[in-house]
Amino acid sequence: MQRVAQVIKIRPEKLAEYRELHRAVPEPVLARLRASHVANYSIHLLGDRLFSYFEYHGQDLSADLAALAQDEATRQWWELTDPCQVRVPEARPGDWWTPMEQVFLME
Repeated sequence: MQRVAQVIKIRPEKLAEYRELHRAVPEPVLARLRASHVANYSIHLLGDRLFSYFEYHGQDLSADLAALAQDEATRQWWELTDPCQVRVPEARPGDWWTPMEQVFLME
């Protein structure tokens, strides 16, 4: 199992919309996440930053994330959520949600 933590900024004027969207994430989007071996996925808010965490239970994260990005329901979902978000200054070229370094783990 691989733990994945990421960060992105939220547009303050889009926060209420973003919260509302996540009150009813479409089942096909959730099903695709599960099919991509994603579990325990959560998003948290602090100030203008969103923090996401999920556990990956597959063998090839890059391939599973690519399959997620090709999924039509997920692409439609991102058309709704992406305008609410802004890349963080620390983002590398090509990053949207920016990976975070794990510095501590207690199991």
